[in-house]
Amino acid sequence: MSKIEPGLFYTHDDEWLRVESDEALVGISDHAQDALSDIVYLELPNVGDSFAQGEAFGVVESVKAAADLFMPVAGEVIAVNDALVDSPEQLNSAPYASWLIRIKLSDPNEVGTLMDAVAYAAHHED
Repeated sequence: MSKIEPGLFYTHDDEWLRVESDEALVGISDHAQDALSDIVYLELPNVGDSFAQGEAFGVVESVKAAADLFMPVAGEVIAVNDALVDSPEQLNSAPYASWLIRIKLSDPNEVGTLMDAVAYAAHHED
């Protein structure tokens, strides 16, 4: 069983969201990095880009596959983790410490549509 970080919100596509006031960090879950295996490439958006909830905002590639990254909630990108672009393998070793983007939330109520850690764990028991 993959590690699930309490206190975060999760999508069905295995992204996580850490809410900090009207901003949030977005990353991929331990389950996602485990399924992808050795991550070798990361494509992230630019600061100032805006995305709707569920819209693809980037790509993560591993030796096995490529996968789109989807926005957990709507928002504007206010920071990009460039260090992660240079060393994407950090997603494998520390998926919850390795945030991809920081966003300004467009609609904080959308956070309520995401799963908490308990619901996310149940989602992966299927």
